[in-house]
Amino acid sequence: MSKRFTRVWIFALFAAASIHAARGQFGPTTEPAMPGVDPSRVIAIRAGRLFDGKSDRLLSNQVVLIRGDRIEEVGPGDRVRIPSGAEVIDLSRATVLPGLIDTHTHLFLTGEAEGRYDEQLLKESWQYRTIEAVVNAKMDLQAGFTSMRDLETEGAMYSDVDVRTAINRGLIPGPRLQVVTRAISTTGGYPLEGYSPEVTVPTGVQIVDTPDEARKAVREQIKYGADLIKIYSTHRFYFTPEGKLVSIPTLTLDETKAIVDEAHREGVKVACHSYGGEGLRNCLEAGVDSIEHGIDLDEAAIAKMAEKGIYLVATLLPYELEPEEDLRATGGKTSRARLHEASFRKALAHGVKIAFGTDVGPYPHGTQAREFAYMVKFGMTPAQALRAATSVAAELMGWQDRAGSIEKGKFADLVAVTGDPLSDITELERVKFVMKGGALVRNDLK
Repeated sequence: MSKRFTRVWIFALFAAASIHAARGQFGPTTEPAMPGVDPSRVIAIRAGRLFDGKSDRLLSNQVVLIRGDRIEEVGPGDRVRIPSGAEVIDLSRATVLPGLIDTHTHLFLTGEAEGRYDEQLLKESWQYRTIEAVVNAKMDLQAGFTSMRDLETEGAMYSDVDVRTAINRGLIPGPRLQVVTRAISTTGGYPLEGYSPEVTVPTGVQIVDTPDEARKAVREQIKYGADLIKIYSTHRFYFTPEGKLVSIPTLTLDETKAIVDEAHREGVKVACHSYGGEGLRNCLEAGVDSIEHGIDLDEAAIAKMAEKGIYLVATLLPYELEPEEDLRATGGKTSRARLHEASFRKALAHGVKIAFGTDVGPYPHGTQAREFAYMVKFGMTPAQALRAATSVAAELMGWQDRAGSIEKGKFADLVAVTGDPLSDITELERVKFVMKGGALVRNDLK
């Protein structure tokens, strides 16, 4: 065997191992240490109030002791001994919380709601859109989101893998990421649409039309670094004259089962974009891990989600921002936003696991904390909403061993606000302090 071939073979094995280690698995996995953080550095944070990510109340006068990028100890100030020489950060007038987690984001969308989707895919290169994604990732981190699932590149192929890698290596600032890469739908099941058949235009997803193609797409996306798989089980929709929402299915049940089976064989979760109807039922029958949006959930769907432990990632905010089109279509009878509210309330009442997700991208990155207010308005307590964006979101991502709560051994991912978010959930829209893995991102509380 030649030396050159040996070097290539070793490099290929290393690359494959790196991709496998980076993926978000069902169980605990390894995570690269925070680049640039001295593992021997000790920081003590004095927290006037602390929400640990799991409880219903705030703890008073706590100390969070951090060594390197991990939390070493948490407890009352009179019990936790601060070592000599430790750096002390005084947040005694603030509320400290775990770093926030957004499980439905779009780093590669920048103002798509303003009609830019076609422009982005037709006129902006993958390289330019990746630069935009880097800027968006920084804004989301600055807003307190230290971990995110980014749910597809919208035609920019596998560029999200590069963004994730650059963040992990400390080249650029951003949240810890799980990435989808291309997402999956069917012919006629995703934009770009409406162009002459004589013109070849890009599409925002990977197209499959048989179970075999579906399996191959999953294998290909995982090969190139996908942490999870996203499918579009519905695409087009319309309202009947009576105001009923009709969602047109895309993938068949056999295609959906093939995707879920192949992904789960690889230890990778599946997120299903669905409004309702047949497409939703296919996803539930196939055993996906989360329903994204779930605007039109009936009682049977909610019962099955609760029974199977399938998470709901509702993304309420974007539909509240754009009700006019639906109101025109229904003669003022209803909108997706109002159907969404009803579904959210029913899912909450039936004990469906709900993780925080915002669909940020069509509206500006760094502003998605407005989602909290709608979750509370539609029935959650502030503590439930906070857990949805911390411990519950971490469980959905399979990262409960490293994120989502302020506990010994977890990454030192912390945010702080000046007020009490259990009294006013909109405090999360005014994050003043962000730390990721023991590295200070911002501190406006000095």
